Amino acid sequence: MKQVQIKDTHTFRPRYSETDQMGVVYYGNYAAYFEVGRVELLRKLGISYAQLEANGTMLPVVHMSIDFKRGAKYDEEVSLETSVIEHPTRKISFYHTLRDATGNTLVTGKVVLVFVDKISFKPKSCPVELATLFSKWS
Repeated sequence: MKQVQIKDTHTFRPRYSETDQMGVVYYGNYAAYFEVGRVELLRKLGISYAQLEANGTMLPVVHMSIDFKRGAKYDEEVSLETSVIEHPTRKISFYHTLRDATGNTLVTGKVVLVFVDKISFKPKSCPVELATLFSKWS
Protein backbone atom coordinates (compact mmCIF):
# COMPACT_ATOMS: atom_id res chain seq x y z
CA MET A 1 0.00 0.00 0.00
CA LYS A 2 1.27 3.44 -0.93
CA GLN A 3 2.48 5.46 2.09
CA VAL A 4 1.49 9.03 2.89
CA GLN A 5 1.85 11.17 6.01
CA ILE A 6 -0.93 13.67 6.64
CA LYS A 7 -1.48 15.04 10.16
CA ASP A 8 -3.71 17.54 11.86
CA THR A 9 -3.86 18.57 15.51
CA HIS A 10 -6.93 19.88 17.29
CA THR A 11 -6.57 21.35 20.80
CA PHE A 12 -9.54 21.59 23.17
CA ARG A 13 -10.72 21.19 26.77
CA PRO A 14 -13.20 18.42 27.68
CA ARG A 15 -16.51 19.87 28.83
CA TYR A 16 -18.15 18.97 32.12
CA SER A 17 -20.98 17.18 30.27
CA GLU A 18 -18.42 14.81 28.69
CA THR A 19 -17.12 13.52 32.01
CA ASP A 20 -18.26 10.89 34.47
CA GLN A 21 -18.74 11.23 38.21
CA MET A 22 -14.96 11.11 38.71
CA GLY A 23 -14.35 14.11 36.42
CA VAL A 24 -12.76 11.89 33.77
CA VAL A 25 -13.96 11.86 30.15
CA TYR A 26 -16.50 9.07 29.71
CA TYR A 27 -14.99 6.42 27.43
CA GLY A 28 -17.76 6.66 24.83
CA ASN A 29 -16.91 10.29 24.11
CA TYR A 30 -13.55 9.43 22.55
CA ALA A 31 -15.39 8.20 19.44
CA ALA A 32 -16.88 11.70 19.05
CA TYR A 33 -13.43 13.28 19.59
CA PHE A 34 -12.00 11.02 16.89
CA GLU A 35 -14.77 12.10 14.52
CA VAL A 36 -13.82 15.75 15.03
CA GLY A 37 -10.20 14.79 14.23
CA ARG A 38 -11.22 13.03 10.98
CA VAL A 39 -13.45 15.85 9.81
CA GLU A 40 -10.79 18.49 10.47
CA LEU A 41 -8.03 16.45 8.79
CA LEU A 42 -10.13 16.05 5.64
CA ARG A 43 -10.94 19.77 5.73
CA LYS A 44 -7.19 20.53 5.97
CA LEU A 45 -6.65 18.24 3.00
CA GLY A 46 -9.17 20.28 1.01
CA ILE A 47 -12.46 18.40 1.16
CA SER A 48 -15.31 18.17 3.65
CA TYR A 49 -17.61 15.32 4.66
CA ALA A 50 -20.46 17.44 3.29
CA GLN A 51 -18.78 17.59 -0.14
CA LEU A 52 -18.21 13.83 -0.17
CA GLU A 53 -21.85 13.20 0.75
CA ALA A 54 -23.10 15.72 -1.83
CA ASN A 55 -21.06 13.84 -4.44
CA GLY A 56 -22.66 10.50 -3.49
CA THR A 57 -20.18 9.02 -0.99
CA MET A 58 -20.86 8.03 2.61
CA LEU A 59 -18.24 6.84 5.11
CA PRO A 60 -19.57 4.42 7.72
CA VAL A 61 -17.19 3.24 10.46
CA VAL A 62 -16.37 -0.47 10.15
CA HIS A 63 -13.70 -0.75 12.86
CA MET A 64 -12.58 1.20 15.90
CA SER A 65 -9.99 0.38 18.53
CA ILE A 66 -8.97 2.49 21.51
CA ASP A 67 -6.17 2.07 24.04
CA PHE A 68 -6.39 4.04 27.28
CA LYS A 69 -3.27 5.10 29.17
CA ARG A 70 -5.06 7.71 31.29
CA GLY A 71 -8.41 9.36 30.80
CA ALA A 72 -8.58 13.05 29.98
CA LYS A 73 -10.05 15.17 32.75
CA TYR A 74 -12.61 17.94 32.80
CA ASP A 75 -11.17 21.29 31.60
CA GLU A 76 -7.70 19.81 31.01
CA GLU A 77 -6.12 21.14 27.82
CA VAL A 78 -5.60 18.24 25.43
CA SER A 79 -4.41 17.90 21.83
CA LEU A 80 -5.78 15.33 19.43
CA GLU A 81 -3.41 14.40 16.61
CA THR A 82 -5.11 12.65 13.71
CA SER A 83 -3.14 11.14 10.86
CA VAL A 84 -3.52 9.06 7.72
CA ILE A 85 -0.46 7.04 6.74
CA GLU A 86 -1.78 5.02 3.77
CA HIS A 87 -3.51 6.13 0.62
CA PRO A 88 -7.19 5.21 0.79
CA THR A 89 -8.50 2.42 -1.42
CA ARG A 90 -12.00 1.10 -0.65
CA LYS A 91 -11.39 2.12 2.95
CA ILE A 92 -9.53 4.79 4.85
CA SER A 93 -7.80 4.41 8.23
CA PHE A 94 -7.34 7.26 10.69
CA TYR A 95 -4.88 7.07 13.60
CA HIS A 96 -5.49 9.19 16.69
CA THR A 97 -3.32 10.20 19.65
CA LEU A 98 -4.72 12.32 22.47
CA ARG A 99 -2.07 14.05 24.59
CA ASP A 100 -2.14 16.27 27.65
CA ALA A 101 -0.53 19.73 27.73
CA THR A 102 2.87 18.27 28.65
CA GLY A 103 2.83 15.83 25.73
CA ASN A 104 1.99 12.66 27.66
CA THR A 105 -0.11 10.22 25.65
CA LEU A 106 -3.55 9.69 27.18
CA VAL A 107 -5.40 7.70 24.53
CA THR A 108 -4.57 6.19 21.15
CA GLY A 109 -6.98 4.82 18.60
CA LYS A 110 -7.60 3.70 15.07
CA VAL A 111 -10.81 4.16 13.10
CA VAL A 112 -11.43 2.49 9.74
CA LEU A 113 -14.17 3.72 7.43
CA VAL A 114 -15.33 2.27 4.12
CA PHE A 115 -16.44 4.28 1.11
CA VAL A 116 -20.01 3.42 0.12
CA ASP A 117 -22.44 4.70 -2.49
CA LYS A 118 -24.93 7.08 -0.84
CA ILE A 119 -27.96 5.41 -2.45
CA SER A 120 -27.10 1.70 -2.61
CA PHE A 121 -24.73 1.62 0.41
CA LYS A 122 -22.54 -0.73 -1.61
CA PRO A 123 -18.77 -0.40 -1.11
CA LYS A 124 -16.88 1.54 -3.75
CA SER A 125 -13.39 2.84 -4.42
CA CYS A 126 -12.07 6.05 -2.93
CA PRO A 127 -13.69 8.97 -4.78
CA VAL A 128 -11.47 10.55 -7.43
CA GLU A 129 -11.62 13.99 -5.80
CA LEU A 130 -10.24 12.58 -2.54
CA ALA A 131 -7.65 10.34 -4.24
CA THR A 132 -6.38 13.38 -6.16
CA LEU A 133 -5.90 15.33 -2.92
CA PHE A 134 -3.98 12.43 -1.36
CA SER A 135 -1.70 12.14 -4.38
CA LYS A 136 -0.47 15.69 -3.69
CA TRP A 137 0.82 14.53 -0.27
CA SER A 138 2.84 11.56 -1.58
